[in-house]
Amino acid sequence: MHVLKIILIVIVAIIAIILLVAFFSKKEYTITREITINKPRTEVFDFIKFIKNQDRFSVWALKDPNVKKVFTGTDGTVGFMSAWDSDIKDVGKGEQTITKIIEGERIEMGLHFIKPFEGLADATMITKDGTQPNQTIVQWSFHSKMNFPMNIMLVFMNMEKVLGNDLYSGLSNLKTLLEK
Repeated sequence: MHVLKIILIVIVAIIAIILLVAFFSKKEYTITREITINKPRTEVFDFIKFIKNQDRFSVWALKDPNVKKVFTGTDGTVGFMSAWDSDIKDVGKGEQTITKIIEGERIEMGLHFIKPFEGLADATMITKDGTQPNQTIVQWSFHSKMNFPMNIMLVFMNMEKVLGNDLYSGLSNLKTLLEK
C-alpha cells in the first residue's frame, strides 16, 4: 500500500509540473515563410486569391487526392468557404473561409480545424513587388492560439519547423507551378 501511495504522489507531481509549465508557456504562435516568384504581381495574386488553386500547391491538399471537398460561395471573394474531409490524419477535417481581400496585395483566411484536433487559425497570403521587374514576393503566414492546458504542446512541438517546412514547401510548389 505504501508503494502505491508513492506512485500516486509521483504521478500527481508530474501532472502538476506539466500544468505549471503550460500555465507559463506561450499560447500563440505565428509562422511566416516567403518566396520570390518570377512572374508579375497581378498574375500571382490573381492565382492565389482563388482557394481552389491551393489544391495545386498546398502540401496538405496534395497529401490526399481523394479528399472530399465542399465549396460554398464564389471563389476569390470574401465569404467563400472550402470544407474538406480526409481519412489521412495529417489532412483531417476542417473549413477555410476567405475573410478579407485587399486586391493585388493580400488575402486573409479563417481556418476551422475539426479533426484530428479542434482549433482555429488565421492564414494570410501577401504579395509584394520583387527586386526585379516582373518579380513577386509571396509571403504565407499562419497564426493560431492554443488555450491552457493544450498549449503545453507548443513546448514539445517545434511549430516553427514543422509548419514552416509545410508553408515553404507549398510556396515552392506555387513557384514551380507559376513559373512553368
